[in-house]
Amino acid sequence: MPPIILTRRTETVTPQHQMKQRTYSGSRWEKQAAYSRAIRSGTVIAVSGTTAVDENGNVVGGDVYHQATFVLQKIRRALRELGADLDDVIRTRTFLTDMSELDGFAQAHRETFGGIDPAATCVEVSKLVDDRLLIEIEVDAVLA
Repeated sequence: MPPIILTRRTETVTPQHQMKQRTYSGSRWEKQAAYSRAIRSGTVIAVSGTTAVDENGNVVGGDVYHQATFVLQKIRRALRELGADLDDVIRTRTFLTDMSELDGFAQAHRETFGGIDPAATCVEVSKLVDDRLLIEIEVDAVLA
């Protein structure tokens, strides 16, 4: 059997590779807590926890399905602003205030990610930043 030869590749990291791009949705919480809607570093994009709040601060949708659909479109806009799209998503994390509403979330997730099938986590939390918010979703994406 021939020996296995391992090689190590060294790359020089230039400032261009260290550059980060950010996008903001305009939510009041972004300024209040000093965070961006999404950030891209190289080929990796992380989208912050996103809720069904529009650019005017209004909660959108009265049930989990409609809030999730709105949130996923908001996430898609953030991804596109950073040069990605939903098919680049490799992981979703979802926070529901009531796990009995899982079916509404699952329907919206399936409609959005069917065929992409990212790794996914869904947990129940006792409360989000506003009592009218029923769901929060964050995603990670990698550009090929």
